[in-house]
Amino acid sequence: MHGPVLSGWLLVALCGATGAYCLLRTRDGTAGERASARAEALMGFGMAAMAVPAAVAPPPGWLWAVYVALFGAAALHAAARAGAGGHHLHHLIGSLSMVYMALAMAPGTAHGAASAHAGHAAGASGSAGGVPVLTGLLLLYYALYVLRSAGRLVPGPVAVAAGAGGGAVQGTGWGDRPELALACRLAMGTAMFAMLLTL
Repeated sequence: MHGPVLSGWLLVALCGATGAYCLLRTRDGTAGERASARAEALMGFGMAAMAVPAAVAPPPGWLWAVYVALFGAAALHAAARAGAGGHHLHHLIGSLSMVYMALAMAPGTAHGAASAHAGHAAGASGSAGGVPVLTGLLLLYYALYVLRSAGRLVPGPVAVAAGAGGGAVQGTGWGDRPELALACRLAMGTAMFAMLLTL
């Protein structure tokens, strides 16, 4: 099954690179922007770890409990900040989605850990590992999120102010490129959609 293993590794690379960029973004910006970047880095690295093909590195049984605890704590943190606006509500949904996937793939569920991890990361078919209605709602959410994010990346018309010359380039930090942060969110949303499809 070369193709499915390859797609698992592509998810690992995409999510790992996204997590690394988000980690770099934690060095710049306001406190809120840095907190958002930390949450996104955690999500990126967690998704990368969860996407490792089981044929290469079978996950130990206790790993699912670690995922549940880690992303459960992240969900509680995001829930406490959800009223503050920003991306906290999306972080809450993302963290709860990770908890849901970890529970669906844990040993003793309908899917079982080994086949679920292989199916999750590599696209193997099998019995559903989660609640189909909940999985469908999460797929709908992430499909809409990805479409919305992609639409925000499309460049619009640029108005040039009169007398605007070739001034110095402003913003050279990792967090000074909002389109890159949006592209990372788009990549993680797409990866989450792909991971939920295999559940």
